[in-house]
Amino acid sequence: MDKNSKIYVAGHTGLVGSAFVRQLKSQGYTNLVLRTHQELDLLRQDEVECFFEKEKPDVVIDAAALVGGIKANSMAPADFFYVNMQIEQNLIWTAFKNKVKKFLFLGSACMYPKECSQPMKEDELLTGLPEITNEGYALAKVCGSRLCSYLYKQYGADFISAIPANAYGIGDNFDPEHSHVIPALLVKYTKARKNGDPSITLWGTGKALREFIDTDDMADAGIFLLNNYSGYEPVNIGTGEEISIMELSKMIKKITGYQGDIVTDPSKPDGMMRRLCDNSKINSLGWKSKIKLEDGITKLYKWYLEQTQGGKDNE
Repeated sequence: MDKNSKIYVAGHTGLVGSAFVRQLKSQGYTNLVLRTHQELDLLRQDEVECFFEKEKPDVVIDAAALVGGIKANSMAPADFFYVNMQIEQNLIWTAFKNKVKKFLFLGSACMYPKECSQPMKEDELLTGLPEITNEGYALAKVCGSRLCSYLYKQYGADFISAIPANAYGIGDNFDPEHSHVIPALLVKYTKARKNGDPSITLWGTGKALREFIDTDDMADAGIFLLNNYSGYEPVNIGTGEEISIMELSKMIKKITGYQGDIVTDPSKPDGMMRRLCDNSKINSLGWKSKIKLEDGITKLYKWYLEQTQGGKDNE
């Protein structure tokens, strides 16, 4: 990408999109096109078409999505499938029709089959069924990634897709009904410490293994791919390190200063028992993760306190 390229970041107010905006600006990309949901409804094809015909962006980063944790995905699979399918089809096809030079679609590690080999390689996609608790979201993301691949194969369009590990970072969603595991645990431990609760309950057995990536790291990788990769296959983005949900819980317990016990609830779902991306492809291209998990979560916790308590960890 040229530093003066006109870059549209879809979903720029969200967790991932805001990280892309931060990273793009820090790397000298200033010609950014940004629209809020109120200004541009990505579910409406007519609005998307008018936007592209008017703005003619050179590059599109699709970070727009309806996202949530296991609970939200389990309760609303139709919503997660429909909304994400509409957004990605409107964006990808309209960008193609308007001759966008480069398109980056962001998928999710939950796209991989529940029973695939570990670490998960890019060629494992569509070799089996995704984990049932987030099937609607996963299938929608698979479709978006494949549409980019088909456009590359059939028309030579430089549309690529990336599959990030579980994301967390500045701008995360701390709503207990819709948040992912890291922000959910940060809120749970902070409240438990303030209330003097003797224990907190962790969903599942705590044995599930996950790989987490700070969104600033993810955005840096995405920009790297925009500048260094073209191809039919998606590319994993991750740290190459995994942690059990129990060990993650203990780490967050330490960061928040909670002193009580951790109790597991095996009646709740663990989700996929292991989910680690094989990052050999992006590493071979020249990119590696820079942000360690504990450092990233500590940074996120400080941001959370700033948003909720003016930066003070009030007892």
